[in-house]
Amino acid sequence: MSTLTVRYIGGPTAVLELGGLRLLTDPTFDGPGAHPVGARTLTKTAGPGLPLAEIGPVDAVLLSHDHHPDNLDASGRELVTGGAVRTVLSTGSAADRLGGAVRALPNWEHTVLARPDGGSLRVTGVPALHGPQGSEPLVGEVTGFVLSGGGLPTVYVSGDNASLDIVREVADRVGPVDVALLFAGAARTPLIPDAPLTLTSAQAAEAAAILGARRVVPLHFEHWTHFTEDGDSLAKAFDAAGLGDRLHRLAPGGLVRF
Repeated sequence: MSTLTVRYIGGPTAVLELGGLRLLTDPTFDGPGAHPVGARTLTKTAGPGLPLAEIGPVDAVLLSHDHHPDNLDASGRELVTGGAVRTVLSTGSAADRLGGAVRALPNWEHTVLARPDGGSLRVTGVPALHGPQGSEPLVGEVTGFVLSGGGLPTVYVSGDNASLDIVREVADRVGPVDVALLFAGAARTPLIPDAPLTLTSAQAAEAAAILGARRVVPLHFEHWTHFTEDGDSLAKAFDAAGLGDRLHRLAPGGLVRF
């Protein structure tokens, strides 16, 4: 089976190399600082583990959503709208707002990316819920992705999903996944003060079990002040669930091969 390489950049951002293709999740490359979101402000506490200039060519961007700066900041927005990447897959709302190379990938539909070896990588859009049930009008449209193909590991990229019911739906449709990139951090903002907007650490461990994931790389758990649970919390939750050997927590700029 082909190797998957994951390089963690920071926040929700990682570079995946799979089947000879390079994919980038939710690009955030700005330095630390305040980012207004309507009447609210999100604060970034650290820059990327690697600057955008050192990332190199990208075949496709997997953009869970465009309307929150902790998932698409100014540098990331310039990347996806500036013509440097030919394929950006996201929500219908993001495609309407950003235009250009950004394409909607509706839930359970797929697109195929040609691999250099003559094979193909199938990218399937899957549901995500960025908060509790009923919060969609407040938090907006979000998506996740499943990557698959002949001789390739199956990879789930959750996006900003807070629903274990959705994880169960993905598991039921896709079956066990080889690697899960889970957006965690238990993000909280005044927009919905009584519920996390992404998976808690305990929910991330439960999601890994539901998916039957052999390996888990957490994203979206540090570098922003509205993330309320960190990497240590993830490690404790996975250990408590008996899944500690599946968790691969990377330092910014760090890389792991599966």
